Parts: sequence; structure tokens; C-alpha cells
Amino acid sequence: MNSFLKNLMGMGGMSDQVIATDFLISAKAGIRNIAFALTESGSPEVRGILREQLRIAVDTHEKITNYMISRGTYYPHNLKKQLETDMKITETALKLSEKS
Repeated sequence: MNSFLKNLMGMGGMSDQVIATDFLISAKAGIRNIAFALTESGSPEVRGILREQLRIAVDTHEKITNYMISRGTYYPHNLKKQLETDMKITETALKLSEKS
């Protein structure tokens, strides 16, 4: 996203990395919540719908993960590199909160 659009949308300091990270965290939470609902459901129709939603959520998570890996912003198999990346994201988030 270019800086003009970011400023227009009130996202001046947000980067694609911050947005993708937030999306990945939300996707993980969605998978957990759907899986929980699936185990609690007693209706075969509802379980079928939840299974399909879970499949879609896992597919979405994979797409976000692959996007972030290809952009060099997510290192699920290298904890040291991921920690460095997470610290940069934290610094960006703190700078955003200071501007608000």
C-alpha cells in the first residue's frame, strides 16, 4: 500500500507487515474458535458447516503464512530470526501508539 493511501485511510505508520501479522493472529484465533465450536456441536448439519468453515480458515492461514514467508516477515522455523522480526513489529506498534 502506498503512503498516500495509508495516510488517507488513517494508517500512516502501519506497514503491510503489521497488517499481515494481525491478520495471521486473527486467522489462528478463528481456527481455534471454529474447532472448539465443532467439538461442542450436536447437530450433523452444523458440524458439516463448521468443518467447511474450518477448512477455509486453515486454507486462509496457509495463504497468509506463505505470503509472509515470501516477503521475509515470518520465520516459523527460525525462532531467533522470528524474535528479531517480532521486536521490530513491537517497536512499530509502540511508535503508532505514541502518534495517537
